Amino acid sequence: MEWTLAILLGVAVLLLIISVLKTRQSSKEEHREIDMVHISMMNELTQLKDQIRNIELDAEITLREAGLQITLKERLALREMLDLYKRGYSIESIAAEKKLAINEAEQLLSPYLTSKDDERRTVDHES
Repeated sequence: MEWTLAILLGVAVLLLIISVLKTRQSSKEEHREIDMVHISMMNELTQLKDQIRNIELDAEITLREAGLQITLKERLALREMLDLYKRGYSIESIAAEKKLAINEAEQLLSPYLTSKDDERRTVDHES
C-alpha cells in the first residue's frame, strides 16, 4: 500500500514536470509565431509608408508640371474640402465650415465636381 502510494506520487510528479516542459515549448513556439506576424506586419507597414511617400512625391511633381503652385496650407484646406464634398456635404456647408464665400468654395472645388448626369452617363457607358 505504501509502495503504491509512493509510485503514484512519483508518477504524478513526473507527469507534472513533463506538462510544464511541454507548456514552455509550446509557448516559445507561439511567441515565435507572434514575432513573425509582428515582423511581417511591420514590413507591410513600411512598404505602405513608402508607397504613400511615392504617391505624395508623384502628386507634387504633377502639380509642378501643371504649373499649379499652392502652399501646403492651401493643399491641406483643399484636401479637407474635397473630403467633405466626397462624403456628401453641400458646398454651402463646406464654405461655412471653412469660412469661405460660397462662390469661392465652388471655384476651389470646381475641378473635382461631378454632376449627377455625368455620373449617370458614366454608369450607362459601363453597363
